[in-house]
Amino acid sequence: MKVIFKSILVIAIVIINITGLLAQNPDAIATSKQNDPKLQWWKNAKFGMFIHFGLYAVPAGKWGDNTTHGEWIMKRAGISRKDYAAFASQFNPTKFNAEEWVKLAKDAGQKYMLITAKHHDGFAMFKTNVDGYNIVDATPFKRDVLKELAEACRKYDMKLGFYYSQAQDWYHPGGAISGNVEWDETHKGDMKKYIDSVAVPQVKEILSNYGDVAVLWWDTPTNMTKEMTQRFADLLKQYPNIITNNRLGADMGGDLETPESYVPATGFPGRNWEVCMTMNGNWGYNAWDDRWSSTTELLRNLIDIVSKGGNLLLNVGPNAYGVIPEVCQQNLREIGDWMKINGDGIYGTRSSPFPFLSWGRATRKGQTLYLHVFDWPKDGKLVVPFTNKISKANLMVDNKIALKITRRKENSVIQLPSYAPDKIASVVVIQFEGEPIVSPVPTSSKKVIASSSEDSVMTINLTDGEPKTVWRAAKGEKTATLEVDLGIPTAIQCLSLIEPWQIWSNIKQSYELQFFDGKDWEKIIENVTVGTGCTQRFSPVTAQKFRLLLKNEKDAPAVNEFILYRAE
Repeated sequence: MKVIFKSILVIAIVIINITGLLAQNPDAIATSKQNDPKLQWWKNAKFGMFIHFGLYAVPAGKWGDNTTHGEWIMKRAGISRKDYAAFASQFNPTKFNAEEWVKLAKDAGQKYMLITAKHHDGFAMFKTNVDGYNIVDATPFKRDVLKELAEACRKYDMKLGFYYSQAQDWYHPGGAISGNVEWDETHKGDMKKYIDSVAVPQVKEILSNYGDVAVLWWDTPTNMTKEMTQRFADLLKQYPNIITNNRLGADMGGDLETPESYVPATGFPGRNWEVCMTMNGNWGYNAWDDRWSSTTELLRNLIDIVSKGGNLLLNVGPNAYGVIPEVCQQNLREIGDWMKINGDGIYGTRSSPFPFLSWGRATRKGQTLYLHVFDWPKDGKLVVPFTNKISKANLMVDNKIALKITRRKENSVIQLPSYAPDKIASVVVIQFEGEPIVSPVPTSSKKVIASSSEDSVMTINLTDGEPKTVWRAAKGEKTATLEVDLGIPTAIQCLSLIEPWQIWSNIKQSYELQFFDGKDWEKIIENVTVGTGCTQRFSPVTAQKFRLLLKNEKDAPAVNEFILYRAE
């Protein structure tokens, strides 16, 4: 009876905790509907192109001696409205070819495209009747980029969506400014008037003039009130098939979670989510930025994201001539070459049944598993940590040659050839029976003892499998300790932390993972995060008790999920 009572009490505490979070922030648990029919094409697509194109391509990242700017150059360099608007007379992207952009996306294996209709600089990349601050009326180009791209997408059967900065607008008086720091007196005005006279009318134009809009992607809901947000929500009621993200404002939510520039350690189980990520350090074109990601990094990010149930929206920033940088084109075509052979393991798949794979990632489609092998085993033995009967295994590149399968008590072993068919990710296809039987994560639902907590029940959040709930150390603390007892000695080889901040929060949190050897605490690994979580592998360590030491200079230490993965 005491055990039953304790179980009921724990469940009640969890429910109260989650309910409290929802009361404080209705968007804490996303409003996206996984089974909504309008999302089916998007869920199957997995891979899209983001395009940041606008006046910021003219200065190309440089203002004065500073060459680090991107699409935020107007704000970060403090450029006046008059000086920034002068870029319009220089903006003449005569090499822009909508069909070439769409063909590039198709070559890459991308199924949808999103372009900035209006970014925070307030410049419209389409013909708008709101005012003359747009690409048709204010530039020598005199052409509507959105119109031409919409026509090309229809021609080549490509889904098209639009990014629109509904709140931040540094040109139109009354538009919001991140940080609320004005640098030009002529920008001051009433935000409600801006919403009613600029933002809402322009969104109406976008929805009315460019055919079937697949996605409307909001950004940075700075100072958005419930009343302002409702003006857009009412407008969207006329377009029930449009997919929207969760950045409109006032906790309105949306169809999609939008982690930016990082891959969540566990994804967002049960929700629709999409990572937006760029290929170097800027979203808009910067002629000085050569921090390009390799094809290997980009493709493995795509596989990682899809294995966790998400989509990748990969950004390109065309230059002032309307040309997508050659390095972007090359990376995209190389990804496309891989997708032509291995796309069945990406499109229309579900997330991996395995919480962790030391050698790569997995995706699923019905009774088929696609094993994306990053690290080809030297002995040729691929360990698959489940015990289901496997009826067939073969390489994606050659389905005629069956691979030998050895079924063991805790896993199965597939004998691979001595060579890897692909240097980035080789795909092994297996057919299996039943639902995957996979061991739970060792830390799942385990009790964690914290040195301090903001709330008495918050340590439950650390191992509840819900990446949105959070544990925080007591207010004012800079260091914290989290200790977990796994119950039995367990071989562990990977740590994942999910953290509650964003890239732009500039939060760095250092950690050290230790194990108890029966006498002393011994260090395993240490590192520093950027506030968005991390996953770090290490040589297997067998122990029953593990401890995490945290240090945070800007905020009280906080973690959403503390996960230890067993060695395979």
